[in-house]
Amino acid sequence: MRYHVGNLEQEKLLELYKGMLKPRMIEEKMLILLRQGKISKWFSGIGQEAISVGVTNALKTSEYILPMHRNLGVFTSRNIPLHRLFAQWQGKQSGFTKGRDRSFHFGTQEYKIVGMISHLGPQLGVADGIALADMLRRKKRVTAVFTGEGATSEGDFHEALNVASVWNLPVLFCIENNGYGLSTPTNEQYNCEHLADRAKGYGIESRIIDGNNILEVYAKVDELCKAIRRRPRPVLLEFKTFRMRGHEEASGTKYVPDKLMKEWAKKDPIANYESFLLEQGLISQEDIDRVKEEISEEINSNLQLAFDEPEISSDESKELEDVYQKFEYQPIEPKSNTKEELRFVDAISQGLEQSMYRHNELIIMGQDVAEYGGVFKITEGFVPKFGRSRVRNTPICESAIVSTAMGLSINGMKAVVEMQFADFVSSGFNPIVNYLAKTHYRWNEKADVVIRMPCGGGVGAGPFHSQTNEAWFTKTPGLKVVYPAFPDDAKGLLNTAINDPNPVLFFEHKGLYRSVKGEVPSDYYTLPFGKAKLLQKGDSITVVTYGAGVHWALEILDKHPEIDADLLDLRTLQPLDTEAIYASVKKTGKLIILQEDTLFGGIASDISAMVMENCFEYLDAPVKRVGSLETPVPFAKSLESNYLPKNRFEQQLLELYRY
Repeated sequence: MRYHVGNLEQEKLLELYKGMLKPRMIEEKMLILLRQGKISKWFSGIGQEAISVGVTNALKTSEYILPMHRNLGVFTSRNIPLHRLFAQWQGKQSGFTKGRDRSFHFGTQEYKIVGMISHLGPQLGVADGIALADMLRRKKRVTAVFTGEGATSEGDFHEALNVASVWNLPVLFCIENNGYGLSTPTNEQYNCEHLADRAKGYGIESRIIDGNNILEVYAKVDELCKAIRRRPRPVLLEFKTFRMRGHEEASGTKYVPDKLMKEWAKKDPIANYESFLLEQGLISQEDIDRVKEEISEEINSNLQLAFDEPEISSDESKELEDVYQKFEYQPIEPKSNTKEELRFVDAISQGLEQSMYRHNELIIMGQDVAEYGGVFKITEGFVPKFGRSRVRNTPICESAIVSTAMGLSINGMKAVVEMQFADFVSSGFNPIVNYLAKTHYRWNEKADVVIRMPCGGGVGAGPFHSQTNEAWFTKTPGLKVVYPAFPDDAKGLLNTAINDPNPVLFFEHKGLYRSVKGEVPSDYYTLPFGKAKLLQKGDSITVVTYGAGVHWALEILDKHPEIDADLLDLRTLQPLDTEAIYASVKKTGKLIILQEDTLFGGIASDISAMVMENCFEYLDAPVKRVGSLETPVPFAKSLESNYLPKNRFEQQLLELYRY
């Protein structure tokens, strides 16, 4: 192996050596502990240390780095106290996730590290968002994100590189090509000679780097970082290396030809570099022995600290508290009594515009949201007021844009993502339910993202533009779900959603956009989450609904004045105002729940179950649930009319009233 020292001082040459030696010695210790049953799992990066250490040393400590589970050298190069790493791997309180996630699945703002999730791909888009925030603030910074060659087959890889290219984001995409995705060799994963060749398709630069040569890694990445800080742009790096141990220890390496293992063993990044330093007289064997002894002492003393820490205890209230970042709702009243009659769509637009003025680092992203104003014209006229840097058209890549929004949040900005139709959120489902929803619980990081969801049927749009899919998200701890029915609620709740540092799915029934009007305060104001609105008071039946269901219920109750009903508009589904539901049911003794979504597995089922558990003795009749047919949403008007629950609601309401 050839090493080119260039202008590097001896101090830096030795720093890189020690930087590689430390994670290697920690790993060797962890493998012993694994066999002793003192840690549960280990993903080895032995043989790949030069990449982690070289890249991290080329970055400034103020620059974010997003590592994988073989990048222990990233964490040690950022000087994270070892006892905290050891506690993390043992699931102890002083780790970074309070025992809630394992190994390297964590982040830390203190050290500007954002760890992976097992789904791999989303962190590439997160890096885009972090870099976008730096670029918008005109900070000359680089964001580095790691992935393996296996994950380059994921759609998130394509989406993230495409977004970075279109927006010219200062991201280093670092592929560690170590030969195998678990047991699958590279020739079964892709059919190009080099993964770096893919950069041509995105119109970006690429480099192929010997991932086992620490000086080549450091020098080339350092040079690139300096260039990117001067002229922001993405670069794809392919580090050629090899995984010398199993995907994780239990899987072993029997699938790897012995000859290949021996070839790569000769390329060991530490042994070769150590020999080079000795040959050049830059280090002595005595120096090496002393360094190893110092690292060994550091490892052992920090391990003892972690071992001495008691096992973590479960506190149910604390576990539930940490699912969301604490948000102290601050009610903001309109400054004046001025009101105007607005359509539902205009109230949302006005609330979003006023929030853009209120939060100067709020970024709107979505397909066609800039000059075109979005397909429903919510953001029409926003570009002249806020500029294209804050109102951003995106490629068609929902997953990467949700991940980008998460990156903006990590770097201290707010994001509103417009799904063109709520149906399309399925293409961005993974980062919503696995990244945004879980991040605060895992490592205490907010996900300050609102995802606007134009939804609902009744407009003849067919199976892929008509779903009301709130139940996909009410099920997921960590998400908040808002579903207003009136213009004034829509505006106030949207403002609150943007203020809230937690991820919010904000459902907007497109059938209400231009059919429902109401008096709306002209000034900025907020409304609280988790507070249902009692629209009508009565003693005979409780009707619980939300969204378009509210208007159907109002119409049918008006048609049947003999039914003396409490009508509750939930407004938010997570959090849910169970107190208001229970109070009404205890008064009326009868409950019917109306949802537009198909019936099975919807919010109505949970409300029904909770009422049965908490109000059973007050009930005078079985709880009724009404929803759409268990089919996709049909296109033809007659079929869609039969699909939607409005007519069935009237029938079942009358049956319950007469019970």
